[in-house]
Amino acid sequence: MCERYVLPDQAAAEREFLPSTAWWKFAEKFNVSAEQFVPAIRLHDKQSEGVMLRWGLIPSWIEGHPTGQARTRVQTSRIESSKSCRTPWINSQRCILPMAGFYIWQLTAEKYRQPYFVRLRDRSVFGVAGIWDRWESEEGDVIESCTVICVPANELLSEIAGPLNGMPAILRRKDYSLWLHGNPAEAKAALQPFRANWMHAHPVSPRINSAAVDDPALIRLAG
Repeated sequence: MCERYVLPDQAAAEREFLPSTAWWKFAEKFNVSAEQFVPAIRLHDKQSEGVMLRWGLIPSWIEGHPTGQARTRVQTSRIESSKSCRTPWINSQRCILPMAGFYIWQLTAEKYRQPYFVRLRDRSVFGVAGIWDRWESEEGDVIESCTVICVPANELLSEIAGPLNGMPAILRRKDYSLWLHGNPAEAKAALQPFRANWMHAHPVSPRINSAAVDDPALIRLAG
């Protein structure tokens, strides 16, 4: 699916998505993990805005301080039935998460989890479909958070990580507006496995397994 990913720099993301308003502020990052704040494009008054959201959805109905494992991803088939995701989906609280690549893991015959870095062949920045929600505590603290939507894995990712793990829902450029502005039925039609021959994957160092590590060497081919 998508446990960790790579952020492009802010200028590259703004060239790709052209938000009407950019409230966000971020730098290139090579090891984004759960509960970090990440850039996202969403709508406000029918205009696109770039904001920072916590990766790991906190439903608006949660009472008390949120606990437990952060929900960083949801399968397309579960969006409408999931208690956490159903309401933001119905309310069209959709977003696009800028990425430069992401990591998947292959379980080897020796039961070792070999990480791979996955990127697109002809795009240094791309958008992944997500949904967001706004949680507010009794004291008035507010956290806006998001989760990545996953679709069935294509041939490339199935061969590496297995068909059951899925892949992030990478949006085609022509579907950016549809995902943000369309009704739920139109938006869901944009959630398709990305073409395998438009993607590249190579093994990388297990250093990626530590959320404390973040440097360009993480995406280099393991030697």
